Amino acid sequence: MKRWIAFMVAAAALASASAANAQEIKIRFAHSLSATEPAHLAAEFFAKNVATRTNGRVQIQVFPGEQLGPGKEVNEMIRQGANVMNITDPGYLSDFVPDIGVLNGPYLIKDPKDYERLLASDWYKATEKKLEAAGFKLIMANGFFGQRHLISDKPVRKPEDMAGMTVRVPPNTMWIETFKAMGARPTTVQWSEVYSALQQNVVAAAEAPLGSLWGSKLHETRKTISMTGHFTAFVMWPINARYFEKLPADVQRILLEEGKKAGDEMTRLTLELQNDYVGKFKAAGVTFVEDVDTAAFQAATAPVYKVFPKWTAGLHETVLGALRK
Repeated sequence: MKRWIAFMVAAAALASASAANAQEIKIRFAHSLSATEPAHLAAEFFAKNVATRTNGRVQIQVFPGEQLGPGKEVNEMIRQGANVMNITDPGYLSDFVPDIGVLNGPYLIKDPKDYERLLASDWYKATEKKLEAAGFKLIMANGFFGQRHLISDKPVRKPEDMAGMTVRVPPNTMWIETFKAMGARPTTVQWSEVYSALQQNVVAAAEAPLGSLWGSKLHETRKTISMTGHFTAFVMWPINARYFEKLPADVQRILLEEGKKAGDEMTRLTLELQNDYVGKFKAAGVTFVEDVDTAAFQAATAPVYKVFPKWTAGLHETVLGALRK
């Protein structure tokens, strides 16, 4: 009898452990973009693949359009321990680890392959550990968001064309300093409010990759896109580091593996859809300005890399060195 009781207790403990291990894991995945953009499609791709590989045990629900709040607020939720992911970028994460912000610098990266080289560098690996110490585990870091261009009511070919222009920028220092260096007047507006800000002439211009400009229908308010390419943008997907550490090992592995695949898929979609977006804009009456004096913009924005006192000394040179390897 005692043996039978012992067997039943052991069996119950095993069943309880199995049930706990099989417990459904729900993660909310936030971003500020429209549901038509490559970033959102990559997030849905990720959620579907994770659910498939975990037999539905891990459920990731994607919330576009700032449904869970602006990006800065979501990052703070993550830092405080919420089981939330976010589509964010190095500029926002620099609030917590200043050095990561260099990845958002003007005219730093020309090609997604350059960025992959940076992600493989010792500098990046050390910086990623600093992010983890600050509370952020990156599920994905390799998603190409696109080159960022300017939409306004007039052509912009050189920095002088932007003198005094009010340009919507997100609330982080890299954007603000970059557009100051261009001679513009950067104005911080949440992305969900950019359309109305342009419509009401609170700002004269905005900047973003073509997919985001189209997804937010900004061409309904302005009809000129100047191909300044001032930032070659990539996004990152953080989750709370402590929450991640408590997940079962197999779930951790699947999230990281599928995150990398989703980053590759986002890059593929972004590159594939560029010409499609150009065609849509032209059909909607938008004029593209392609004869931009990139060298002049690059020279105007070069001093931006010297205005971050919290950066590690020689950071810009370290990153340039990693790009040349």
